Amino acid sequence: QVQLVESGGGLVQAGGSLRLSCAASGRTMSFYTMGWFRQAPGKEREFVAAIIWIGAQTYYSDSVKGRFTISRDNANTVFLQMNSLKVDDTGVYYCAAKGGGVSTNRNGYQSWGQGTQVTVSS
Repeated sequence: QVQLVESGGGLVQAGGSLRLSCAASGRTMSFYTMGWFRQAPGKEREFVAAIIWIGAQTYYSDSVKGRFTISRDNANTVFLQMNSLKVDDTGVYYCAAKGGGVSTNRNGYQSWGQGTQVTVSS
């Protein structure tokens, strides 16, 4: 079992920035891809970004491309730098991990964090 703990969420004005962190522990050796998803009330959970651990190749949804950056450190932490935030970015952000290649489908991920709330005000 892999434990994922998100942090860094909060309330921010439109146009501002936040950096989310996801700390992984447990059987982390079995994972190849880490991803970020988000879910707004009344909407489906949607893909935001993903990173392949070896080589750090990254992938983004069209809605965040150019504004968000996913990265990792040399330990077991993945980050999501969010710039130029919009009201539509509001939602609960989840960190997820999977053993195979990159997927934008939430059903392909084996482990999930509890989520961290991001609220963008106008």
